Amino acid sequence: MDTRAAMEPSPRILDPAARPASVDIVIPVLNEERALPGCVRTLARFLDGGFPLPWRITIVDNGSTDATWPVATGLAGEFAQVHARRLDIRGRGAALRAAWQDSPADIVAYMDVDLSTDLDALFPLVAAVASGHSEIAIGTRLAPGARTRRSIRREVVSRGYNSLLRLAFGVRFSDAQCGFKAARTDVVRPLMNKIEDDSWFFDTELLLLAEHNGLRVHEVPVDWIEDADSRVRVVRTAVDDLKGLARVAWSMSTGRARVELRRPEPAPAHPDAVLGPPALDVSAFVWMIPGTLHALAYLPLREFWSPAATNLGAILLAGFVTFTAHGHSAVRTATRFAALYALTTAVVLSVPDGPEPESGAVAVTYCLLTLLRWVFSRTRN
Repeated sequence: MDTRAAMEPSPRILDPAARPASVDIVIPVLNEERALPGCVRTLARFLDGGFPLPWRITIVDNGSTDATWPVATGLAGEFAQVHARRLDIRGRGAALRAAWQDSPADIVAYMDVDLSTDLDALFPLVAAVASGHSEIAIGTRLAPGARTRRSIRREVVSRGYNSLLRLAFGVRFSDAQCGFKAARTDVVRPLMNKIEDDSWFFDTELLLLAEHNGLRVHEVPVDWIEDADSRVRVVRTAVDDLKGLARVAWSMSTGRARVELRRPEPAPAHPDAVLGPPALDVSAFVWMIPGTLHALAYLPLREFWSPAATNLGAILLAGFVTFTAHGHSAVRTATRFAALYALTTAVVLSVPDGPEPESGAVAVTYCLLTLLRWVFSRTRN
């Protein structure tokens, strides 16, 4: 059977008279010769067992040095609806970009090779896109109804990172990095032309640009079990993500993050087209006052305590302004406090020893948060 011909994009995904939307599920792999066969066979059996839409599986080997590529080509020969391609560069983002740009399907999706996410969530994920309800759908481990099993470290890092996204950008989605996503092909391709990251930050950048351009992101709570053999370097990835957030904020502020997209409904006009130059949003600069207080409190406390303890004391003194002045609930206050403490502690521990450099790094962090909040307050108006 010619699966590519069977998956040529239909004229309209939402047209009941047209054939069902087709789905291309991408599995990016790097040195996964042992995990790949079980993943593909399990997924193929699941899809053959009653998945209601035309489908294919695309394995993307991006830079493996073991036997992953021979295994991938063997699986493509074993299953008619499995395809394999190879890239010379590494990075999950690079793999998804290459596969999604060339896919013949109406809907492109991806999942991790470890199958950490329960496959029962796959059709609800795809259905939200196929029905026209949303342009992008993501699995979430942090929304009500999700069930996860993972280490405390991964849990804290994940919640802290996603809290930071809500603090700085005001995003509506709850889990940027879950390896379980689907999107309309015709919508996601223009977005990928703006995405600069080819690694783990690809997911976050995709979602930030999607919301920035008025797309709808649907969330599906998932059952998720951590893979003990995960290759993710948590600390290095967190640092790269912070750099990526600063870059995306700058792109938004300069207008370079805007994309011309086809939507089922009329696209909202850009506010600058009728309002002129950006107006100053004083509320976005709420971080400047506690940031200054934090830096000032840090210096004397640092004479007696370690960086982490000093940061806790300083944020308790300065954070009163941030977390109590707006009457937030106790849960929201605790979440924001934890996210800010995790971020600023990572900053002070990453700079050379000494109160002055550490205090300066904290001040710069608050300035960055201020910039992100101001930029996103402008882009969402």
